[in-house]
Amino acid sequence: MQVLFMGTGDIALPTFRRLAERGALVGLVTQPDRPVGKSSKPRPPRIKEEARLLSIPVLQPEDVRSREEIVAIEALNPELIVVMAYGQILTKALLVVPPLGCVNIHASLLPRHRGASCIQAAIAAGDRESGISIIEMVERLDAGNVVLSKAIPLLAEETGGVLHDRLAVLAPEVVEAYLEKLASDEIAGKPQNEELATYAPQLQRLDGQLNWEFSAEVLERRIRAYEPWPGSYTNFKDGRGRSRRMKVFAGVEVTKGGRGAVPGEIVGVSDSGVTVACGEDALVLNELQLEGGKRLSVAELMRGNTLEVGECFFSLVSRS
Repeated sequence: MQVLFMGTGDIALPTFRRLAERGALVGLVTQPDRPVGKSSKPRPPRIKEEARLLSIPVLQPEDVRSREEIVAIEALNPELIVVMAYGQILTKALLVVPPLGCVNIHASLLPRHRGASCIQAAIAAGDRESGISIIEMVERLDAGNVVLSKAIPLLAEETGGVLHDRLAVLAPEVVEAYLEKLASDEIAGKPQNEELATYAPQLQRLDGQLNWEFSAEVLERRIRAYEPWPGSYTNFKDGRGRSRRMKVFAGVEVTKGGRGAVPGEIVGVSDSGVTVACGEDALVLNELQLEGGKRLSVAELMRGNTLEVGECFFSLVSRS
């Protein structure tokens, strides 16, 4: 079976490698080289570098919807297109190219958490499990029939980064099972229940700003979900009255307390943590990072900085 793989994000790498080991890949379609971080020099996706080492043809269309790019894909004669974390929308003109269709590997248990931030959404929502879904692709976002899925339990202290890596490892196993079923004509997609569908749009840096009006439980989940991206941070006034940003890392603890304090108010400071009142209960922050500084424990931070009971952290965004 000739398979064309379309993927860009690192979560797609284990599946790409497994398909390459099978000798099934006729090509890779990935995003164009882009600048990364502060560098203005374009860098290739890691998956492209691996494809080159394996002598697998690589296409990097700016717009995969263009007729020219679809013709280039047709020239590879794929029987099946497998998509994971690609980064562009596929139109019907491309979806009908392979005779066995196009399938998408999605990092959630659909129809829950359709969209780009499905991994973070599962943790932030307090779900008990996540997983991998393989769906028949349609023009609507993550709305195709589910042909196979596998669930894993979410761990109590799981971050977005940890879940990302666990699902990356799980995906090749599910793809192998799918290909076996496809070869034996045992595939029958199941329509998604639209009434159960939820959406997880792409996250921006601003989404990481902590709104202390939320309960401590909700904030604890969000902090874990958004590590490493987009990260979590808050604002405070320093001794000169300047507004400064403070990054907050996973490992915070929910505690009873803060009753009578305004959300964001510091109600306790010790070497073991800074306790902050929330909309309900309080959070103990253990590791922090001042903008421009290093990640430090609270004990280390307090050696050169001052945070006092009664001071307030605050958000520059409204409750959402």
